[in-house]
Amino acid sequence: VEHARSLGIDIVYQDLALIPGLSVYHNMFLNREKLHWPLLNNRAMRRIAREHLDEMGVNIPSVNVSVAQLSGGQRQAIAVARAVFEDAKILLLDEPLAAMGVKEGAMILDLVRDLKRRGDVSVIIIAHNYGQVFEICDRVNLVQQGEITFDRRSSDTSVKELTDLVVEEYRRALQERHGAA
Repeated sequence: VEHARSLGIDIVYQDLALIPGLSVYHNMFLNREKLHWPLLNNRAMRRIAREHLDEMGVNIPSVNVSVAQLSGGQRQAIAVARAVFEDAKILLLDEPLAAMGVKEGAMILDLVRDLKRRGDVSVIIIAHNYGQVFEICDRVNLVQQGEITFDRRSSDTSVKELTDLVVEEYRRALQERHGAA
C-alpha cells in the first residue's frame, strides 16, 4: 500500500478503512499524523482537515465528531477526501455506493463528478451496479476471470449490453459445470 501511495495511487475500500471511534480529523490523518513532538498536533490536523473538506465540498457538522456519528455517505466522503488529500493522482473506489441510500449515493456521485471536473485525479470505479457506472464513468471495462474482456467508451455501449455479456458468461459457466459433473 505504501509503495502504491508513493506512486500517487490510493484506494477507498468498500469497508472504508475508517476507525469509527476516532474523530473525522484523526481519520483524515491516520498513519500520517502531524506531530508537535512528542505529541500529536491536533490543532493543525483539525484546521487542515476542515480546510480540505471545505475545499472538496464535503459537508459534515464538525471535524471533531467521531466517524461513528456520520451517515454512510459522509463516511464515504471522508474516505475519498482522505485519499485525495494525500495528492493521489489515481484513485480506486471499490463499490463506492454499496449499501447506500439514494440521497447518500447522489452525494458521493457528486463528489466524484467534482473530482473529474478538477482534472487532477483519475478515478477508477469498481462496481457491479451498471446504472451507477454509466452515470459517472467515461469508459467501461468488464473483467472476467482476471482478463479485461470488454473495453468501450460509456457512450458506445449500454447497461443491456453489459448485462447480456455477464449473463452469457454465467450460462457458459453453468454448462461447463453441469457438463463436467
